[in-house]
Amino acid sequence: MRIARCVKGIPHFVPQGRYPLGRGLSMPLLCLCLLLSLPVLAAGDPKLGKPLHDKQCVACHVKLLGGDGSGMYTRKPRLINDAVALGQRVAACAAQTNAGWFPEDEAHVTAWVNQNWYKFK
Repeated sequence: MRIARCVKGIPHFVPQGRYPLGRGLSMPLLCLCLLLSLPVLAAGDPKLGKPLHDKQCVACHVKLLGGDGSGMYTRKPRLINDAVALGQRVAACAAQTNAGWFPEDEAHVTAWVNQNWYKFK
């Protein structure tokens, strides 16, 4: 079966199972997407992250560790050792709890958690 696609207004047909963009473009396209997502992680606003964190994260952390939930960030040994890992953890937790956050929301929460507990540069 052939799949129709259109490039610059010209219809093309790509056999099923083939790469529609060509195998050589897949990796550069992936890299471009990753690079475009980095400014979102760096641009988080801690003031916007605090209410999101308080609403979605605290209850789960209290249930897991007790107390006020901050033990998630202060336990030894630390599981998160850099800013990228922190952003990935926030995204994973958001998905696990069905927070429904946009990447910008995750960046705000990451910025708030980093500002208050981790202090990564």
